Amino acid sequence: MSQQINLFNPIFLKQKKIFTALPMAEALGAIVLGALLLTWYAGRSVDQLAQQAAAGKLLVAERERRLAEASQQFAPRQKSPTLAAEVAQAEAELAALHRVQAFLQQGTLGNGAGYAEYFRALARQHVPGLWLTGVTIVGAGTEIGVQGRAMQPTLIPQYIGRLKLEPVMQGKTFASLDIARPDAVQAAAGAGAGAGAMAAAAPAAPVAPISAPFVQFSLQTVVAGGGAQ
Repeated sequence: MSQQINLFNPIFLKQKKIFTALPMAEALGAIVLGALLLTWYAGRSVDQLAQQAAAGKLLVAERERRLAEASQQFAPRQKSPTLAAEVAQAEAELAALHRVQAFLQQGTLGNGAGYAEYFRALARQHVPGLWLTGVTIVGAGTEIGVQGRAMQPTLIPQYIGRLKLEPVMQGKTFASLDIARPDAVQAAAGAGAGAGAMAAAAPAAPVAPISAPFVQFSLQTVVAGGGAQ
């Protein structure tokens, strides 16, 4: 019977040394070089930031200087008592003018628009055979009186109907109408009023009065909703 003898012993193998002096020196040199590079980069970054901060300080100082100059040039002025008094007086006058305007628009003191439109309305609505001898307008047109003559009494209602179509006569009603036929003597006196004085003559024989060829009328308006004027 054969027997094998193992003569291998691991302790007799050559051991491989990993951390020798040279690799450790190389690793240390690499670490030192990296630290130097990081230090240089950090210093450069710090320098750039310092330059930017200095530029920012200069910009802020320049803007503060400009702000100070603008504040001096456009400094708030003190309120002038004289100017404030003038403004207050102007406002009081304006308020008074507004009150006067409102008062005038109410028509208490009269017609602020004038009476020309009333006369235009009376002239536009002309009826042949009818003429006016007098017109009376009181206040703001609250009272309007019309006196005239007509060849026929039937022309008077026609004239009144036409007047009601005028915008300026809207809201007004002729509440009083008087019609009379003067005698011949009154008609002759009215026709010759502007002819001048006549020479004195002997008294003529009395003549019986006759009717004139026209009638006289008188109209008086009243505001709608009110009483007779």
